[in-house]
Amino acid sequence: MMWRTVFTPTSLDDALRILADWGARARIIAGGTDLIIELQRGVRSVEALIDVTRIGGLDQVRLDEHDDIHVGPTVTHNLAVASELLAERAFPLALACWNIGTPQLRNRGTIMGNLVTASPANDSIAALTALDAQLTLRSVEGERRLTLPEFYQGVRQTALRPNEVVADISFPALKPNQRGTFAKLALRRVHAISVVNTAVLLTFDGAVVTQARIALGAVAPVVIRAREAEAALVGGPLDAARIAEAAQRAAQSAAPIDDIRGSAEYRREIVQVLVRRALTALQNGEEQSAWPDRPPMLWGGTQGRFRRLAGKTVRHTNGGEEPIECTVNGEKVAVKGAGGKTLLDMLREDLGYTGAKEGCAEGECGACTVWMDGIAVLACLTPAARAHGTEITTVEGLSRGGELHPVQQAFIDEGAVQCGYCTPGFVLAGANLLREFPAPTREQILAGLSGNLCRCTGYYKIVRAIERAAEQMASKRE
Repeated sequence: MMWRTVFTPTSLDDALRILADWGARARIIAGGTDLIIELQRGVRSVEALIDVTRIGGLDQVRLDEHDDIHVGPTVTHNLAVASELLAERAFPLALACWNIGTPQLRNRGTIMGNLVTASPANDSIAALTALDAQLTLRSVEGERRLTLPEFYQGVRQTALRPNEVVADISFPALKPNQRGTFAKLALRRVHAISVVNTAVLLTFDGAVVTQARIALGAVAPVVIRAREAEAALVGGPLDAARIAEAAQRAAQSAAPIDDIRGSAEYRREIVQVLVRRALTALQNGEEQSAWPDRPPMLWGGTQGRFRRLAGKTVRHTNGGEEPIECTVNGEKVAVKGAGGKTLLDMLREDLGYTGAKEGCAEGECGACTVWMDGIAVLACLTPAARAHGTEITTVEGLSRGGELHPVQQAFIDEGAVQCGYCTPGFVLAGANLLREFPAPTREQILAGLSGNLCRCTGYYKIVRAIERAAEQMASKRE
């Protein structure tokens, strides 16, 4: 048991009142993709979780009358990727969000959570630093606004008080004479923490750079600005000589450490490489080449927003009488005493749906993938109480009337199953992809399956099974 109580408020004011009562004994949770792992590993200990994801209006990205962009506290990374406003007028942030995790993680993980976790390697922090973001912190006592340098006090240390939540992120929208981008190096192509990341934002007057902001992540206790590198760019055109000098100065400004992902010397070299690449892309007008074409979200026919919960705050406790009521594979269920469990444990232990597997318990493998209100999520990182009032689909629920889902049948026909442990996660990811893109490209299939790992195969037959299922489903529609 990692927590005793889960509160599900239906308004931010209710959430703040609960937080004021519980203080440091409680923790706000949205995606939980970092918090659940911290609790599992004993890095953090809390008695209660306050789930704010059912509160309406907090998952919006909007532009105000002052041309400032506001990002709500439950905006997920995938919602950010899908936001035309962010893609057009806050491109570094949109690109950073696309580079975070996998589709299942991006469907639950939030920009706000990425900020509050306060790891200097977190990609969205670098992007928001380059965009000159400010945070609005709220409590029952009122509001206060902090810049990011004011908010961050060290590795995983912030100025957030026990009774506060980050209620808003705001920053100026990019103007027509501004362009920016984001770049990172990680140990894998997807689903990996940055060894180094950088976000760059330049302001031009014609061909002359009049202002530069270069943020560097994973090279100091907090995300830093490379101010000497910025100065090297201002006052002239963005040419090869200025780019080279800025990249060299950026490397000199870094103060990285040696760790499992890379040595300090390696990181300094990578800073120079990434800054040069980012600036060269801006020089050539090629920054958009890093942006995916119609990226798969694994949210099927939805728009990536989970259902709200109406009424009063709901409280679920470990061993308590308040049941978790939801629909699983078309059947309404009410589970008592599961308030201290993950959704994965409730499905397996209380309901007997053993298709979802625990492969890693930290969101790495995708074996526990299920659909929540039609959106693919990781059950191992989702509190069971989050399922209250939702529709859950596991691999057992894909077949209908004794007939296998086309993706299930294609896995059999193509021999895509070996030991079978990871197969339910792949099947659910693939089936959701086909709901979103009935005729996906090979690139979309690979991106859609990037959150699922298989220890047996080379993935070729798995990919072919998705292609085969798409072909068969298309032939039935004709």
